[in-house]
Amino acid sequence: MNKSINELLSALTLAEKASLCAGLNMWMTKGIERLDIPPVHMYDGTNGIRKTNSDEEMGITTENVPATCYPTGSAIGSSWNTELLHEVGVALGRESKAMGVELLLGPGVNMKRTPLGGRNFEYYSEDPCLTGELGAAFINGIQSEGVGASLKHFAGNNQEFEKMVTSSEIDERTLREIYLSAFERIVKKSDPWTIMCSYNLLNGTYTSENEHLLNDILREEWGYEGVVLSDWTAVNDRIRGLKAGLDLEMPGPAHYNAKAIVEAVQNGTLSEEQLNRSVSRILKLVERVTGNKDTDSSDVPEYHALARKAAAESMVLLKNENAILPLQQESISSIAVIGRFAKKPRIQGAGSAKVTPTRVDIPWDEIKDLLGDTISMGYAEGYPEDDSMNEELIKESVSLAMNSDVAVLFVGQPEYAESEMHDLKDINLPEHQVKLIQAVAAVQPKCIVVTSSGSALAMRPWVQHVPGVIHSWLSGQGMGKVIADILFGHTNPSGKLSETFPVKLSDNPSHMRIRGENGKLYYREGLFVGYRYYDRKELAPQFPFGHGLSYTSFSYTDLEVVQVDKGVTVSFQLKNTGKRKGKEAVQLYVHDEECKWTRPEKELKAFAKIELEPGENRKIVFELEERDFSYYNTKYNRWVAETGFFQISLGSSSKDIRITERLHCDFGKEEITFHKFSLLSEWLSDPTAKAVLEHCLNDMNEHVTDKVYLSEEFVGFWEDFPMIKVFQMFGQNWMNERSPDDVIQELIARVDRARK
Repeated sequence: MNKSINELLSALTLAEKASLCAGLNMWMTKGIERLDIPPVHMYDGTNGIRKTNSDEEMGITTENVPATCYPTGSAIGSSWNTELLHEVGVALGRESKAMGVELLLGPGVNMKRTPLGGRNFEYYSEDPCLTGELGAAFINGIQSEGVGASLKHFAGNNQEFEKMVTSSEIDERTLREIYLSAFERIVKKSDPWTIMCSYNLLNGTYTSENEHLLNDILREEWGYEGVVLSDWTAVNDRIRGLKAGLDLEMPGPAHYNAKAIVEAVQNGTLSEEQLNRSVSRILKLVERVTGNKDTDSSDVPEYHALARKAAAESMVLLKNENAILPLQQESISSIAVIGRFAKKPRIQGAGSAKVTPTRVDIPWDEIKDLLGDTISMGYAEGYPEDDSMNEELIKESVSLAMNSDVAVLFVGQPEYAESEMHDLKDINLPEHQVKLIQAVAAVQPKCIVVTSSGSALAMRPWVQHVPGVIHSWLSGQGMGKVIADILFGHTNPSGKLSETFPVKLSDNPSHMRIRGENGKLYYREGLFVGYRYYDRKELAPQFPFGHGLSYTSFSYTDLEVVQVDKGVTVSFQLKNTGKRKGKEAVQLYVHDEECKWTRPEKELKAFAKIELEPGENRKIVFELEERDFSYYNTKYNRWVAETGFFQISLGSSSKDIRITERLHCDFGKEEITFHKFSLLSEWLSDPTAKAVLEHCLNDMNEHVTDKVYLSEEFVGFWEDFPMIKVFQMFGQNWMNERSPDDVIQELIARVDRARK
């Protein structure tokens, strides 16, 4: 653009301004040729670029332009590696420029309320701290290359079932602490150039026109100045949306809404100033993405190597009894490779995130290449492509396993199970795979299972019968090579679960309310999502949040915690106590011992992935802020950190806590805002208010028979009474000229004066 944004606003007609607020077609914004305003080209991109062959097609069920397919969100979320996410973001930015893509529609950062979520494979985690840090790193990487990112889906979109007509009913505290926290962290740490609103309603209002969400929180409170665009067809009332802060409707051209915008300005329903704000933000986006036209040629081999690196960081070694892994080539002469996924791997989920990969590493081929002629390899299909039971395939697999030194089974959720637009029916493996594992494990004690899925799996029917389990997630086009390398020790696994794996689906806290009824889904489990619930319920999961084994071991020692101003510095020594180089994802959890409000047993507040040589020792330091000790107080509508004792815990998972320190943190005295329904206990907890109240009660006691003294016995009985009720109970004869309301207002005024 040759003119400034203000100059363009002056030159644009009302009709042109309205037209800019919707796309030109499926994947482009509208340009204005006479003013040299170019369109912006955007495509889906959570784990790779899904560029269609035409800007007029969705490309959901067709092959698109080949691009690097990286691990899906749930997989790379288990890397716990912000540097890796930044590196992948940079690579996607470069690949985008080479493909003519200026805005990449990702990442997806919604919380995993239930493991049945159809798009869970696109999302990082059940925890907002982990999700927020990874998402910010990913976006900073993309946008460092001059390509915009689109943070999605904002907000409360945690299911696919009837999502376009269902209201997510979430109380304000849960909304702030769980479902908005990652978005807030990302907005403040990476300033995404766009944010995509979700399809659903939030507390009765579509997110595309939700003023509390888009204006009060996102714009006013968080200070976001970028473009908010709709998910495709997520717009309900276009004028309400513009007023709330929805700038861009996708797809376009939506001529009917452009006409409605013009009419709304002309009849005064929408001010031109409001329209100009949205147009200005769209023009700023155009300026940003067209300012860097450096189009280095795409280096496909380099990107594939990064896809392998990302897969290696993402896979999780769940179980390794008797150190069955890594397999020792010199001690085995034959291996049975069983399961269709060994030759036809699942590398990603379905729907708008499905990438056409540039190449795919096949596990069978990669194992064969790694072993060469040193070990005999046999293959059995194991199970059919559909859900039918085929006993012959199981018998064939059992025979092969019996006559081999070790069996490796490749199983997982079928291709059709995990996709946008529908949720999963359960989290068990298909029955034919369960029977296959049980049958093979019965004849071959050296049995290793490699699972593939984009969400948590229930494993109880079979996991106790096998000594080794690797969860490969949906780890992109490089996963086949990485599985081979982990099996035989060329790669030391370092992934840790980014979500809890329950023993069974009904253990999940949302199980009683997984689907909405009559257009409403109540999030009645509140704050207790994922590990927060399992901790509070004292319910053991199959594998806890943060769990992941290694071929080496680590020790945690010398923990020190110190409060500095209103922050806390945490330091400790991490040592690789094993014989192999490895990476440990260190997790720091905080527990508030004394909060007046209900809080989880522990909350993740920081993490780091550290690589150490055998015997290497390193000091790790975390800096926590006051916000890390805070909860969202809906009484005052702000974040509050209460002075008191906190536990700082460091560990290898949410259940494997290695060291803990107790610290008294002084965050100052919270000034209570009093009103007539403030409790007696609240008045007594504030020294100034207590003094004012005592003086008032002394005056009252001179005129009443039933005198009030703030004795331990009196307070113990009446402390939960609002002060207005205390005066109504004991001050009837005393208040001749004044009402209880008048007395309370006088007391509040005295407190305010005393505080000044």
